[in-house]
Amino acid sequence: MDAMKHLLLVALTALLFVACKQDKPAAPPREVKQYTIEQFYKTKSTGAGIFSPDEQKLLVHTNETGIFNLYEINIADGSKKALTNSTVESNFAIDYVPVSGEILYSSDKGGNEIDHIYLLKADGASQDLTPAPKEKAGFSDWTKDKKAFYYTSNKRDERYFDLYRMEVGSWKSALMYENKDNYGVDAVSRFGDWLALSKSITTSENQLFLYDLKTKQLKEISDPAQPGGYGTSGFSADGKTFFYTTDVGKEFAYLVQYDLASGERKTALETNWDVMYSYQSENGKYQVMGINEDGKNKLMIRDAAGKEVAFPAIPDGDVAAVNISQSEKMMRLTVGTSKSPNDLYAYNFETKELKRLTNNLNPEINPEDLAAATVVRYKSFDGVDIPAIYFKPLNATAASKAPALVWVHGGPGGQSRVGYSAFIQYLVNHGYAVLMVNNRGSSGYGKSFYKMDI
Repeated sequence: MDAMKHLLLVALTALLFVACKQDKPAAPPREVKQYTIEQFYKTKSTGAGIFSPDEQKLLVHTNETGIFNLYEINIADGSKKALTNSTVESNFAIDYVPVSGEILYSSDKGGNEIDHIYLLKADGASQDLTPAPKEKAGFSDWTKDKKAFYYTSNKRDERYFDLYRMEVGSWKSALMYENKDNYGVDAVSRFGDWLALSKSITTSENQLFLYDLKTKQLKEISDPAQPGGYGTSGFSADGKTFFYTTDVGKEFAYLVQYDLASGERKTALETNWDVMYSYQSENGKYQVMGINEDGKNKLMIRDAAGKEVAFPAIPDGDVAAVNISQSEKMMRLTVGTSKSPNDLYAYNFETKELKRLTNNLNPEINPEDLAAATVVRYKSFDGVDIPAIYFKPLNATAASKAPALVWVHGGPGGQSRVGYSAFIQYLVNHGYAVLMVNNRGSSGYGKSFYKMDI
């Protein structure tokens, strides 16, 4: 018997054990309404969620018409206004243009993935700001004074992405960094002085660099003597600090702050899980940090003094992302659960009010008929703990057992996570217990576990 078959047999046995173990004392079976696969896939997807200059609306893209278009959601009453009505190309929100309130968005042609940056004008007309036929462009960030934005483009050479700056109003661009060595252009300081670059070596190793846009000097931030994984987490609001994640010398990725003037490094956050990213709000009042905790996103927000900021918990909620408004008084949360796809919420730091603004689950489906995910663990053949996400049918008990399926994600790496899956919920709704295995080699459980499939 090969290792994978052995693993699946152990997993299935563990699933049956877990199902029985969790039903002591036995919970009474509960009959649920069954739904079709078409009903489960009839969900909406809403992305972005960017505050308008007056912070009264959110700019989003959603596919409720079958294709992504731009909308504005009124935060006060939840009403929604369509801004584009494309029936062919999907449009994805980037941001409002400061002062004018016009809108930047991204779109390609016929699904060719050659994205351009467009300007949606006040009169509803669109202007392609990156019109070269084969140019793939991606928005990076605004300058600190909001008079221009940075973006990446491969118009010079289709093989490489360079960094450009485009002036607001004239919409003229200038080359900031010519990328001849195929670096990943990760982040640019809003003051236009530093650029973070990366180069991939293997699936678990890469190099990280800082490029001084003024002196044209390149400096390696990663340690050549200690290979490992590095991830850019951007620059501080005041432009004095660079943040990055790394797992060098540790089992899990941790957050490091690097002083751009002195070169001094200090660990900013370390946990027993991977720190995935970090960024600061407009003026540095808050720092947002994302942690991959046991197959689920955990969000931590600290104020300028380093004190953790409390915000309301959403039951079974997986906070996928947040966006803090320019005034730093409001926050948009993107939250999903195992029983519902991602929805947008608005939170007021001052009043502590939390508002739900979208409901992307098909209204034909009662979420009370769906199963919540549970994180479980079982011993593998060599005693290693294998984490998994377990979905149990609501009508299953020790006395009323259900057939079981084992779900193995793809790779290399990868991770089954707590969250909404239309297909998994369909299976569970129709009576199947499902164990989503994070087999050895999965991401998110330390680099030793990640390398166990080599």
